[in-house]
This record gives sequence, structure tokens and C-alpha cells, in this order.
Amino acid sequence: MHTQRRTFSAFSALGTRAGLSALAVTGLLATAACGTGSGDEESGSRSVGTRQAAAEITGKQWNVDSVTVGGEKHAAPAGAHIEFAEDGTVGGNYGCNHFGASAEIEGDTITVGDDTFKTEMACTAKGAMDFESQLGDVISGSTIRAEVDDDGLTLTTEDGHTVELTAEKPAALHGTKWNVTGTVKGDAEGGTEGGTEGGSAVALPTGAEGRVHLTFDGKGTVTGQLGCNRVTAKATVGDGVITLGTPGTTRKMCSDSLMDTERTLLKLFGGTVKYRLKGSDLTLTSENGAGLEAVAAK
Repeated sequence: MHTQRRTFSAFSALGTRAGLSALAVTGLLATAACGTGSGDEESGSRSVGTRQAAAEITGKQWNVDSVTVGGEKHAAPAGAHIEFAEDGTVGGNYGCNHFGASAEIEGDTITVGDDTFKTEMACTAKGAMDFESQLGDVISGSTIRAEVDDDGLTLTTEDGHTVELTAEKPAALHGTKWNVTGTVKGDAEGGTEGGTEGGSAVALPTGAEGRVHLTFDGKGTVTGQLGCNRVTAKATVGDGVITLGTPGTTRKMCSDSLMDTERTLLKLFGGTVKYRLKGSDLTLTSENGAGLEAVAAK
């Protein structure tokens, strides 16, 4: 039996333009060992198990359920996830900010580099930033053992800290309540440099979290809540794009922060946006790079 050793580079796209699309998650974990088909049965079993684990881990979104540090278990906020891909990078969302890093794999051991890139949003949801710090400290610059059990994944560090994850079943665009978790500034707001892949991410203000959502009914209509007022518009879904019609809204007045969020979201209507659906995450991006990020409601 021999061990296959791979070293992977960090996200080159994260650089100084760490927008949501640039931080679209890719992942890590490759095949680990190869058996001979004869000889020691126990060793051959471990080799096959390692290869099967790698195949089961890659190409999925793993939602973080909890992190246990020093024997204390901490529940994850909505949206926290990690993804592993065959190209050898690891990325995801700490529960507030997106991240990506390099990794080295030897057997079933994963060594994540300390070169982690991440966005710099300041989320106001209770406990979100504390959890982000805990998860980031456990993963970044750590040596980790991965163990798959059906739809569950356990990551264990050398210090005994653990991350429990569950494979996400892909959400459907239609019929899903999409809770908006953040907006993205476009070109005119100092975001991208002439690109259409999304600008800098902005967390929802206090009071807006959990109140902003959209639902596409599959019959040509989108409805939802913009934080203050309800919205209804035509929505024609094409190949990777959605054409949003002129929005109709209620006429309530709310706090300045809620109204600012609402005005930002209304700019996405009356035009065509690109959409990216992966796991339980949805991203909408307009031609100038402005957009939103949402997560499927549980």
C-alpha cells in the first residue's frame, strides 16, 4: 500500500476582491490510500474505506451542526457550512463570513493551511461572531481527521476539538422560502472593478435578520418580504438567469436601516439577474455586480 500525497494552493480569486461569487465555495479532500487486492485484509479494508470516504465527502455541501471546543458544545448558526471538492481546496461559511484555504492531505489526515482568506462582514445575529471565531480557530492551521457516517461527517483535530456536519440535500429554487442573509454592493457602490461576479458583501442590519425573504412559486411570480414591506413581481426563470419584473410593494415606513435594505433589494427588480444555486445557498447577481445571498429556510 502506498500513500498519495497532495498539496493544494489557496483560493487565488480571494485576493482583494473577496466578493460572494469570488468566494463561491470549492473544497478539499482526495483519495488517500490504495490497496493491492491481496495481502493484509485489515489494511486493504482501511484503504477502501479511505477512498470511499473521499468520494462521499467531495461535491457536497456539509452544513455545520456544532463545534465542540474544550468539551463545550456550541450550536452552529444557520448558513454555516463547509465544502470539499476534488480540486483540493476547502471553503465555506463560518456562519457569518465566507472563507477559503489551502490544504495538504496524507491518508485520512487533512492539514489545513493557516493562509485562510475570508470576508470581513460584522454580523449582528446573536452569537454569530463568537461561533465564527470558534470554528475558524478549529479549522485554520489545523491537522484534522475526517470520518464519514452515512450523511454525517465528523472532523477531529489533534487537540480533540470536533466539528459535526450533516450533508445538505440540495434545495429547489421554486417553492423554497429563501431567507436573505446579506446584500452585495455593485460597481456604482464601490464593489467590483468592472466585473459582474459580485462586489463586497454586506450583512443585514440589526432588526432585518430573519425578516427578509423571497419565494419563487414556479408559475412566474416571486413574493416575499423586504424587511419592512411585502413585495410581489413577475419572475421568469431561464438558464442561469431570472428576469424580475417591476415590483409591487406595500407602503409601510420602517427604521432607516430597514428602509435602506429594502431600497437596495428593490434595485434588483425590473431587470435580469444571474442566479447560482448550490446546496441550500442561493445567490442573485445583477449586471453591475450588486446582488444578494440567501439560505433555504428549514
